Amino acid sequence: MEDLFGLESSGGDEAEGASSAAAPASPHGRAGRVGREAPRSPLAVRMRPRSLDEVVGQQHLLGQGSPLRQLAAGAGASGGPTGPSSVILWGPPGTGKTTLAHVIARGPGRKFVELSAITAGVKDVRRVMDEALTARDLHRTTTVLFLDEIHRFTKAQQDALLPGVENRWVVLVAATTENPSFSVISPLLSRSLLLTLQPLTEADIAGLLERAVTDPRGLGGAVVLSDDAAEHLVRLAGGDARRALTALEAASAVALDEASRPTPEEDDDGAAAAGEPVTVEVRHAEKALDVHAVRYDRQGDMHYDVISAFIKSIRGSDVDAALHYLAKMIEAGEDPRFIGRRLIISAAEDIGMADPTALQTAVAAAQAVQLIGMPEGRIVLAEAVVHLATAPKSNAAYMGINAAISDVRAGLGTGVPAHLRDAHYSGAQRLGHGAGYTYSHDAPHSVAKQQYPPDDLVGKDYYTPTGNGAERDIAARLERLRSIIRGS
Repeated sequence: MEDLFGLESSGGDEAEGASSAAAPASPHGRAGRVGREAPRSPLAVRMRPRSLDEVVGQQHLLGQGSPLRQLAAGAGASGGPTGPSSVILWGPPGTGKTTLAHVIARGPGRKFVELSAITAGVKDVRRVMDEALTARDLHRTTTVLFLDEIHRFTKAQQDALLPGVENRWVVLVAATTENPSFSVISPLLSRSLLLTLQPLTEADIAGLLERAVTDPRGLGGAVVLSDDAAEHLVRLAGGDARRALTALEAASAVALDEASRPTPEEDDDGAAAAGEPVTVEVRHAEKALDVHAVRYDRQGDMHYDVISAFIKSIRGSDVDAALHYLAKMIEAGEDPRFIGRRLIISAAEDIGMADPTALQTAVAAAQAVQLIGMPEGRIVLAEAVVHLATAPKSNAAYMGINAAISDVRAGLGTGVPAHLRDAHYSGAQRLGHGAGYTYSHDAPHSVAKQQYPPDDLVGKDYYTPTGNGAERDIAARLERLRSIIRGS
């Protein structure tokens, strides 16, 4: 059974950290430091929260008096009149759906039962409902039914849940990574409280790792994390607590194994200082996970250097280099929304009207990344990078607005010509506003000979299209337009 921190568990206290006999002492005398008990359960299981106060993240759902706290405390249980009877938890993997179910199940008079939508059928659901009714009536015990991946249940399977949910034979805690509005039947939705779980922040993951290092249920101080290693593990986790703890356990095992070997500094008997924690470095994490740590400081020079190289590679039409720098930023944990915003700027500044669809692609990519998140967002960003890098380039529009702004700042532009001024308000005609204005649609091809700029800017060209891409056609059309408008 998967929970916030991963892996199979019986759901009882024995999953919290039953341990085997102590590991044999190292022949080099490091038993006091690394010869610790070898728990049967993975670190992710041992660190499973036992109360809502230990849950990482999701503070928007855990306030005092919230439905989850009522459920965990037993309010509304056993068919009581208050509090929700069932909840549907919707969120990405590793955000705590199964963990919350376990915490709710630890309330007074609770029995935990789990079904997986992948393997369970209608008979299994009905069996659980019958047993839950018996447990409630004979033993005054409330059954917490955790149903993982409810979106995989057919309509018939979901229908089988309705009697137990409606009559509160069970407290249903259903988990899904897909929008329940499209995958859960309406009667079940209306009888359950829908709660949306948010991805864990980097601060959440960092706090979780720190707790796992010191907590007796976790590593119990056997190791300490270097700052670089902690940052590397947080980045690799990608907001998934289960992944973070699994990576920490693997990196710690490498560090402890390395520390158990003799070193030249040890005395002839191989005795080492007992009880000293082993420092987990980035190299231990790299060796354990086979993922090279990207040297990238998102607050320092590398942040600016890489994004600069990224934009210049797109501008220079080197799609391969651009994809390399995109990959470097993604692997370093750069905010994909930041990358999306830079692509929008690149499309407008360096491609412009040579390929007007490039800006559309960049905007769509930035919006899509916000909608779907990572890691799938990398595909969208890559598609946009390929489009922009291979598109014809023009900065004519960019240079044009810069030139126009420069003239405005220099004080050029002696006002709006009278025939272009607003003539709709009372008294405007007496001032000559609108007099002599030619309505463009009354002219051939909807283009009329007429002065539009201020007197001191007549004949000034700001936009000079290139011969690249779509601007080849724009250049020819612009020449005809200017000749008609200016009467040249």
